[in-house]
Amino acid sequence: MPRRHPLSPTISSPHIWLFSDERSAIDVVTLAALLPPGSGIVVRHDSLAPAARWRLARRLIHIARARRLVLLLADTPAIAHRWGADGVHLRQHHLGKAGQAHRLGLILTMPVHDRAEARRARRAGTHAAFISPLHPTRSHPGAPGLGRAAWLRLARLAGAQPIALGGMSPARARALQKAAMASGITPGWAAIDAWVEKAAKRRERVVSRLGSG
Repeated sequence: MPRRHPLSPTISSPHIWLFSDERSAIDVVTLAALLPPGSGIVVRHDSLAPAARWRLARRLIHIARARRLVLLLADTPAIAHRWGADGVHLRQHHLGKAGQAHRLGLILTMPVHDRAEARRARRAGTHAAFISPLHPTRSHPGAPGLGRAAWLRLARLAGAQPIALGGMSPARARALQKAAMASGITPGWAAIDAWVEKAAKRRERVVSRLGSG
């Protein structure tokens, strides 16, 4: 399946992201429909069988095309390219494949949790680094958040578009952007639970309107 548009190493990464999570109470297809145009989706769902994961990616790619979203697959560059994703979210154990992602014209992102990973992201020439956890989060049970100061240090070290992940919400994203202004950094943000909560509130409003009708 061809990608929707050619990509180059200078492409700007979205500032708002949804991470797919198999533990979510609301399916990722529903959550993707909440994203504003220009946002991004990172498809994980690693435990699915390859055929089921491919079908999910296909559904999300169709939504991304309709809503002008960017879709990344957390996998190898070869699979992301073959499935028609706009880019690849390259985990640390696939670090050696960063060059392949660039050759294929994919958006390249990586997770960053510490200084060593931030340096690797810089050397790999990533377009965006998902730096986490900024705040304590269900995805990292028991782990303390980095806090803004440590997060900003990693953002500067990674040398890519920094995306905050971990307990994020629109309000926390605005607070981080304000704190980062002095550093000349314009951080983006990514979430799972914030989108689940938004979807749940939307459902409650619909049920309330139906009940009062």
